[in-house]
Amino acid sequence: MRRADVAIVDDRIVWVGPDAMQRYRAARTIEAAGQVVAPGFIDPHSHPDTYMRSDDPAQRRNAPWLYQGVTTIGIGVDGGGSPDIAKQRAWFEANGVGTNLVPYVGFGAVRSQVLGQSARAPDAAELARMRGLVASAMCEGAFGLSSGLFYVPQSYAGTDEVVAVAGEAARRGGLYDTHQRDESSYGVGLVESTREAIEIGRRAGMPVHIAHIKALGVDVHGKAAELVALVEQARADGQRVTADQYPWLASGTGLAAALLPPRSREGGREAMLKRFADPAQLAGIREEMDDNLRRRGGADAILLTSIGEEWTGRTLAQVAADWRVSAIDAALRIIGQDERPPGVRSSASIASFNMRQDDVDLLMQQPWVVTSSDGSNGHPRQYGSFPEKFARYVRERELLDIATFIHRSTGLTADILGLQQRGYLRPGYFADVVVFDPATLAARATYVEPRELSVGVSHLIVNGVVAISDGAQTDELGGRMLHHVPTEGTCP
Repeated sequence: MRRADVAIVDDRIVWVGPDAMQRYRAARTIEAAGQVVAPGFIDPHSHPDTYMRSDDPAQRRNAPWLYQGVTTIGIGVDGGGSPDIAKQRAWFEANGVGTNLVPYVGFGAVRSQVLGQSARAPDAAELARMRGLVASAMCEGAFGLSSGLFYVPQSYAGTDEVVAVAGEAARRGGLYDTHQRDESSYGVGLVESTREAIEIGRRAGMPVHIAHIKALGVDVHGKAAELVALVEQARADGQRVTADQYPWLASGTGLAAALLPPRSREGGREAMLKRFADPAQLAGIREEMDDNLRRRGGADAILLTSIGEEWTGRTLAQVAADWRVSAIDAALRIIGQDERPPGVRSSASIASFNMRQDDVDLLMQQPWVVTSSDGSNGHPRQYGSFPEKFARYVRERELLDIATFIHRSTGLTADILGLQQRGYLRPGYFADVVVFDPATLAARATYVEPRELSVGVSHLIVNGVVAISDGAQTDELGGRMLHHVPTEGTCP
């Protein structure tokens, strides 16, 4: 860290060093003495759809991220990214957005478009269609292929299928970003799932990025060291393997995804409800749900976070006690009332307290792990992950120093994603800049009140446009949907 001036002209940094006022005539000067001036934070894994796709420009500012100091976010993650990249780009160019967007094409979106919710493998023609959709999306500027192999219908795909589809992204210089098949002990297990993620990248010939890396649930607590060893070995063998992590001990997902066995969700919502109505099938489903609840720490460790429901802000155990039913029956009732398909992002959302602090600490200290939010509705990570990590792990516990935190929230992330001229304060780079007070930067969001904006960012600049001034957001929409340039000769 050093003391310096930063000069910006239009959307670019033109000077970093002493005495900028003697070189440039400033239309505006921001006095940042006593504060930290850094590249805008980059969140590689987020779920901002309710904000960025709104018809309301105030929502499209992506305020939960701006107040954290975030200027760029990854979208289309967990396999959910539409292959129609060009259509998305045109919409954002016409309507504006507050943060930069890094789009992925999603394995789940592609598989669903070709196979629907079917559990079967694709035939040769269907696999060719899936590969074609990925190739087209990459040629339109996607940064890689995302997957969410834990989620239906992606969980039905075998490794060979994923490798074949991922290969189209690999040919065009893309990244494989994965919510791996198992972060716990649901099926293949955490360690084998991590091996699979690394294998997919190795066989497809592309870098692997493991999303929100963790050891989830009582069965795998203490296994972070095994994950580190696997990744380190792959890196020593010359493979590019990285990960991101949010600084919370509770994950966030849908109640159906957390507790229901995948087979119970095959064919979509109506098929699922028919299975619930069949006593013979329901008995088997209940048995697996009971084990899934156990591995997540029990009903007291499940906080229901959906907006505006009678159970919002209460644990599954509390709701079950009020209804005088078992926790599994309460869960089935809530899932049955959720009219959205039981996929990645259900409106029956939860915060699941399933991680151990020593695992989180060990993973956070690895030089290949960067900061992310996995920000989704109902979890404080959407509003406070970057400030929370700084306040708790830099300022309070000193697990990381300031420089390390900044690099793993900016430049290293830009390098992993392949962002050109972003992530560093350098002349010629895009002017994505955050100014924050290291004494006050903090999250205000909690598990009970997850939608409180963070504090401590005094100014935020996105592509040279001031998005936060003196601690308050402006009306500006300075973000852009970024474009990955595919490998030369791989696109029409």
